[in-house]
Amino acid sequence: MNRRKGIFLVITGAVFWGIGGTVAKKLFQQYQVDVDWLVTIRLLLAGFLLLTVQFFGKDRSQVFAVWKTRRIAIQLIIFGVLGMLAVQYTYMASIKHGNAAVATLLQYLAPVMIIVYLIFRKQTVLTRRDLLTVSLALVGCYFLLTNGSISQLSVPTLAIVWGVLSGIALAFYTLYAVPLLKEYDSLVIVGWAMIIGGFALSFIHPPWQMDFTVLTLQAYLYLGFVIIFGTMIAFWFYIESLQSLQPKESSLLGSIEPLAAVLTTVFWLKEPFGFFQWVGTACIIGMIFLLALTKKSSSSTNQPSKNEKPLRVD
Repeated sequence: MNRRKGIFLVITGAVFWGIGGTVAKKLFQQYQVDVDWLVTIRLLLAGFLLLTVQFFGKDRSQVFAVWKTRRIAIQLIIFGVLGMLAVQYTYMASIKHGNAAVATLLQYLAPVMIIVYLIFRKQTVLTRRDLLTVSLALVGCYFLLTNGSISQLSVPTLAIVWGVLSGIALAFYTLYAVPLLKEYDSLVIVGWAMIIGGFALSFIHPPWQMDFTVLTLQAYLYLGFVIIFGTMIAFWFYIESLQSLQPKESSLLGSIEPLAAVLTTVFWLKEPFGFFQWVGTACIIGMIFLLALTKKSSSSTNQPSKNEKPLRVD
């Protein structure tokens, strides 16, 4: 029963993540919601909700203990701005200029970027699996972005730029979080990182500076879904699934996220998606499954310790 519950939680969380990006596109497209404002309000509210879950459901002392050590506090601030905020903003900007499907798939290139980085730093060696992973990523990106025609991009250039930056930001986010997760629960680290990122962006776009008259009841429902289901509950369910599943299993089942983003983008928003883009999507999802299936339970620098839980940021 516990295993079934874990599978249900991780699949539900992944689906919420994928749909959340598509709903955000709906807010940009139909209600002209500003990217800066959406990222600010999403980070602040979701971060507060995650810390509330930690405070009332787990070890509440960690919520404020994280600020008692200067070194940890500085790392957390850097992580909140250059990690959490960077990932969230670039991802949403890619959605705004393109669509949730392309943005999500480009963000999932982060594992390949981590492999390249670790090889460059001589912290790991190039393997056949790495070559296959990189090849699937490159072929997948080519078909996804060109739809088989090298003379014409199938998505706007800005969407590609922001999507690639999102992958880079996620790679940094993943590597930089490791020492923080060795000392504190992931809900605490991610909750505070969201609040820090939202607070930093508030200086550029305060959350109260918004023409709320353009938002209908439906728009508020979409907004609530992005914040509560697409962020807070999605992350919470993913973390809870690790109580009954192995991290490798959760990572594998979490790969449903890009599939959910693609399907809702195509069938709900009616975005055009060509045959070769489907081929590219299959290559990237295949890369994700390959990484999840062959991930070693314990390895080197970029792997969490046995007490750590994987982070999600979508």
